[in-house]
This record gives sequence, structure tokens and C-alpha cells, in this order.
Amino acid sequence: MNSEQQRKVLIIDDEMQSRLLIRKLLESHDTSFNIAEADSVSAALDVMKSIKPDLIFLDVQMRGETGFDFLDRAGDIDIPVIFTTAHSEHAVRAFRYSAFDYLLKPIDFGEFESVLEKVKQRLSLPQKSKDRFDLLRQNLQQDVAFPQKLTIPTTEGFLILDPDEVLYCVASSNYTEFFLTNKQKVLSSYTLGHYEEVLGERQFFRVHRSCIINLRHVRMYKRGDGGTVVMQDGKEIDISRSNKEAFLKLFKG
Repeated sequence: MNSEQQRKVLIIDDEMQSRLLIRKLLESHDTSFNIAEADSVSAALDVMKSIKPDLIFLDVQMRGETGFDFLDRAGDIDIPVIFTTAHSEHAVRAFRYSAFDYLLKPIDFGEFESVLEKVKQRLSLPQKSKDRFDLLRQNLQQDVAFPQKLTIPTTEGFLILDPDEVLYCVASSNYTEFFLTNKQKVLSSYTLGHYEEVLGERQFFRVHRSCIINLRHVRMYKRGDGGTVVMQDGKEIDISRSNKEAFLKLFKG
């Protein structure tokens, strides 16, 4: 968003009440927004050309078309996009994996404020998003609850990984450091708590307050107070006493 002039926001949604609610929430947050609305893909494309928005709120499912129809026709999008959706828990996981901000309908005021603040904090990051849009589309189309690719926001942009490439991730203040199978380290601008929600099923486990491990890369368990795991790269990571029982159950046949 441009801090030197009035910030321009485009709301794309076929439901008038949804558009009005987002407008009201934006105006409650900051009266300086210049807000435009569109109720279809074609109308949104026309408005986008005329105002060149700094931020887009995009409905996933509209009458006879989708938000992805807009993205396909709009070309490269280099501004933040916040998706609005009434979809399932699986859709929420897809958004998280693809590192996009989203709001569930009906929109909650507290969640709206939180998402808007996150967007403001990340405005300095490169926003080129075509690959992530494609990834989000793929993840939404999957029937399984565990999307195949993970997008990690970094200080340079975004890194797209197969979850199997992650050995473990460690909290670093309000950031998360990823340790990968290729011996690379990646610092993400999201917290470890965020990744616990994203990765907390199937193959990942939070062994203590500051670390999540990929169970597929555990090579040994050493007995102890809580015990210690030895990872594929030789790293030894303690397990908290409170998590020991849950961890051992994962390996019982």
C-alpha cells in the first residue's frame, strides 16, 4: 500500500452484503481508504485498470465464475490479495499452505483486523504471486487434507517446498527457521505457532515449545526424562516430558 497517498482497495464479491461488510470494516479501521467494488470478474478487471489498487479482497466462489477466473485474466498480480471464502476446513489448510491471507465467511471483526495487520507488516516483501496462485488452485482442488506443496514466506519472497524436504523447524523470536534435507536453512516471516497449525497432522510433531520435527526424518529415539530424537542430519533434539507419551504412541504398531 502506498503510504504517501490514499490507499486504494478493490473488493470483488458477487454478494452485496459481503462487499458492504468489508467496506464497513475497512472504514472502521482507517478512513483514508479509497474503496472500489466489483460484483463480477469482468467488472473487476475494468475497475482494476482504472484505479490500480494497492490491495484486493477476492471472493473465491462467485455466480458462474471464481476468483481464479479473475486472476487468470488479470495477469501478474504484484499486490496483496486477501481471499474471502465460505469453504471447508480443507480450503483453510490450502490457504495456509500457499501462504495467502484469507477470511472465512461470515467475516469476524477480530479476524479481519488481524489479517489486515499481517498484510501491512509484509508489504515490503516481493509480492509476485503467479506460482502461489497456481499452487493454491492445486491445493484447493485436492481431496486430501494434506496439500502437496508448502509455501514459506521469506525476507526475499517465497520458497515453495515439498513437506518431505523439511527436517525440522525452530522458533526464532517471531520467525521460524527451517532446516532442510539439502542442508539449507530458510528463515520464514511466520511464527512457529502458525506452522504448528499448518503442519500439525500426519508427518510433523511439536516435540517442545520451540521445535517441530518431520517424523519421516527421525532416525533414532534415545530414552531419557522426555527422551531425545536423532534426526537424519545427526541433530539431537530433546522431547519435553509432557510430549513424550504422545510422541511414543506415534511409533507403536
